Amino acid sequence: MTRILVSGLINVETTLRVEDFPIHYEPVRYPFFGLSSTVSGVGYNVAKALITLGEGVDFLSLIGRDSAEQQVRAALAQDGIPGDYVIAALEQTPQSVILYDPTGRRMINVDLKDVQGRPYPPERFEAALDACSLAVLCNINFSRPYLRRAKALGKPIATDVHTIADLEDAYNRDYMQAADILFMSDEALPCSPEEWIRRINARYGPQIAVVGLGAQGVLLSVRRDNFLERIPAVITRPVVNTIGAGDALFSAFVYSYLRTRDPYQAIRKAVVFASYKIGEKGAAQGFLSGPALDDLAASLL
Repeated sequence: MTRILVSGLINVETTLRVEDFPIHYEPVRYPFFGLSSTVSGVGYNVAKALITLGEGVDFLSLIGRDSAEQQVRAALAQDGIPGDYVIAALEQTPQSVILYDPTGRRMINVDLKDVQGRPYPPERFEAALDACSLAVLCNINFSRPYLRRAKALGKPIATDVHTIADLEDAYNRDYMQAADILFMSDEALPCSPEEWIRRINARYGPQIAVVGLGAQGVLLSVRRDNFLERIPAVITRPVVNTIGAGDALFSAFVYSYLRTRDPYQAIRKAVVFASYKIGEKGAAQGFLSGPALDDLAASLL
């Protein structure tokens, strides 16, 4: 079994079902069973997805010394995610509130608290980095110092910069520069996804780049083959909430690619995994196991 280092955000996530966007003002609403609170965050979602698929993970994150710490620790134990590298070093645990409508559209509100100004202990990061086969370094500030270190150790790096609009984006430039596997969303691109990938490849040169296209599927670039083509989406079950779809796509690709080194098979399985995931309302819910993904993909592809 490979060992993957995942460094990324944990937050307490509240999801709220609304009738539509824009939201009509009402002084009081009673959305029965439409309001939920769970543990999530990009790092948590990726770690849980990989473990559910059957991967070995060391998960590094920072949480608060507050009442939410117990909730996070309980969720880690319940989901089988090792908590040894999850450190209570913040004043408060980050939180998010996500509104979603019946079509699955979502509006994300994230309060990062003070996580962006807090470092992760170097000695703990070094230990996990030394043992890993691949470093998934999510674009949160405490991951940033270890991009260069992972490169120096010859560790492949996978990252997702999510919504991106500027090739020289000051916050994400370090991640794009370091990534061997680079994921991103098309939601804010200033040009066509194909043109964007050409610019990414010319500027940063990742081995593999993927742009999530929502209901249209994904755009895959494989540098070694000079490949750039769209992979269509699939429908596995009704959409409830699209929150976490990108994290699921990214996680399943990493999982399948590490096993096969075949990016074409990996992206098709990742599309199936993400499609199934959005049949749940929470970002850290709806993940298939590895065998279940294999079976579902075989029936669709």
